[in-house]
Amino acid sequence: MQMKGAKILMECLLEQGVDTIFGYPGGTILNVYDELYDYKDQIKHVLTAHEQGASHAADGYARSTGKVGVCFATSGPGATNLTTGIATAYMDSSPVVFISCNVADGLIGKDSFQEVDLTGITMPITKCNYLVKDVTKLADIIREAFAIAKSGRPGPVLIDILKNVTAETAEYEPLPRKLHKANGRLAALMARSSNNFKAPEPDAADIDRLVDMIKASEKPLVICGGGVVRGRAKAEMDEFIRRIDAPTAITMMGAGGIEGRNPLATGMIGMHGSQASNLACASCDLLIAVGCRFSDRVALNPNSFAKQAKIVQIDIDRAEINKNVKTDHHIVGDAKRVLTILNEKLPELKHDAWTERILSLPRETVYEEGGETLTPKQVLSTIAELMPEDTIVSTDVGQHQMWAIQHFHFDYPGQLLTSGGFGTMGFGLGAAIGGKVGNPDKAVIHITGDGSFRMNCNELATVQAYGIPIITFVFNNKTLGMVHQWQTLIYNKRYSETDLNRAPDFVKLAEAYGLSGKRVSTVEQLREAIEEAKACGHGYVIDCAIETDEMVRPMVGGGSHITQFIIC
Repeated sequence: MQMKGAKILMECLLEQGVDTIFGYPGGTILNVYDELYDYKDQIKHVLTAHEQGASHAADGYARSTGKVGVCFATSGPGATNLTTGIATAYMDSSPVVFISCNVADGLIGKDSFQEVDLTGITMPITKCNYLVKDVTKLADIIREAFAIAKSGRPGPVLIDILKNVTAETAEYEPLPRKLHKANGRLAALMARSSNNFKAPEPDAADIDRLVDMIKASEKPLVICGGGVVRGRAKAEMDEFIRRIDAPTAITMMGAGGIEGRNPLATGMIGMHGSQASNLACASCDLLIAVGCRFSDRVALNPNSFAKQAKIVQIDIDRAEINKNVKTDHHIVGDAKRVLTILNEKLPELKHDAWTERILSLPRETVYEEGGETLTPKQVLSTIAELMPEDTIVSTDVGQHQMWAIQHFHFDYPGQLLTSGGFGTMGFGLGAAIGGKVGNPDKAVIHITGDGSFRMNCNELATVQAYGIPIITFVFNNKTLGMVHQWQTLIYNKRYSETDLNRAPDFVKLAEAYGLSGKRVSTVEQLREAIEEAKACGHGYVIDCAIETDEMVRPMVGGGSHITQFIIC
């Protein structure tokens, strides 16, 4: 049947099972939004306050549900406002399809109003991107884009459609997802473009070699990385570490990849890793990293990282093998698949002396209490006590992010929504919106700092407009906390441009958006505010007074050996 490009787009989104879009309209994408009007009973659109907020919301939706997120934006500044969100999704391997519309064909390359080469800009930060100039190719490009976003190592895909394409007509043939592989034309298109994105089958000999290495090890350590979370391999990872009886550290992106309360869990590893995790890394004889790319926040000094151990890396992306840390053995494959095979081949092992030694080391920081402000541990312990265990937690970036990962127990993939690779201040509230829209039956909280919150507080308008009951906790230390900490420890207390003792009043800000808020400085006040927030049924901001000089502990300096703690 003949359809306009805009309608073809909407029909293809329905093919993919899309029920939610986050976005912001503008001139070049108006044909699409006009068509969306007729699909409002089938696809929910969430209008955010800013395109960047939409990008993070689509990302949070994807991370929390395991589905592909979808985001719309118009050309020019609308499209470029997506780039931070696209890079955030790219660095953390989050499957989001970003759909923008550019100026019409006759205006391309002429510096036309709101024209931008978006495919050129986003090429380094997308898994794949497209500029659609031919309406007859639109349907298959959309289908291919979704397949690429979620296959192999997930990631963002951009489709930039010329405005005239959305108005032109072409023959559209419905093609449900279950028939995509059987369609010859689409299969050929996919073969040309996406073979490199598929998860390889792990090599049997590589599996057997690792089994032998594990059997020979007396002091194994496992690192649970983001690949376990993205691959939804928690059950397999829990079984693996139980079977080999190995202490297990998490990376920031690996939170939720094992049960947070697992007795073998040693906490985060790396720059702000626990003493248990970092000291285990320095004394193990076999280090097995699953879905971990050994970033500079984990392997702070690659040349000295676990040098006493045999290092094994399991990763879906061949390009990550030996990129940052030289390995003694590796397996290329999907974490879920590799762990399933390993669990079938491994006997049950015991390393009592090793695990007892490592698990006796500190896994959490102890804070002194009783001052005029709250400690991070007090805030997080109170939240954990009063909120449901399966609460989805979204964070921004900074000290509060580290504290949350250190002190919360994340029990399932998608429970923590945080920007790890790109470190995006301003990610949290948009991501929380996406997490709540995608998981309406779960509680969702947003943990932020007074610096980060200033970068995304405009999305309180979205929270209010859609009645989304997100509780925002502001760790308010009146400074750019993480930068302040570095200036204290490394820059001789030369506090250059980190003072944030200024407007706004976050409680009044919440009220200005039609929401509620409360400022707290004691545990009892915090408890009362949380109960009030849970009962109110709408968005709520809790401004938590934190000491300005409070630090994330432990800390290892960049480029240092993993046990060379500046503070503990």
